[in-house]
Amino acid sequence: MKYISNVVNYMKRGLSKTCHVFFSTLANPTRLAILELLREKPRSVSEIAKILGQEQSMISHNLQALVRCRFVFSERKGRKRLYYLNKETMEPIFKTFNYHAEKYCPAKGKCLTRKGIQKKKKKEASATVYLTRL
Repeated sequence: MKYISNVVNYMKRGLSKTCHVFFSTLANPTRLAILELLREKPRSVSEIAKILGQEQSMISHNLQALVRCRFVFSERKGRKRLYYLNKETMEPIFKTFNYHAEKYCPAKGKCLTRKGIQKKKKKEASATVYLTRL
């Protein structure tokens, strides 16, 4: 219990607390789905709810957290409020996740172990050697 207390006390300082809020906001499947939808184009709450098959109130609740962290911005268009992705910060994050997933999680979300990474590197190295001989 003391260990947890020390971690919590440490997190109250600086970047750790910010990182905790950042990653816990992203650790929600509905929020991630919303972010992916908004990569395509700005959307209203009702559009997002319809596409994801969820209640509008659930989408609104999750959008509040995304707006609070500035992962998403909103603007009023007539009677609707449109939400759009903060591309400046979110696109590099998505690119990093894609790069990591392609390199270390080739089994659709099942991450490689150290042994798996070594096997993959050997396979890539042998493919490179083979291609250079052609």
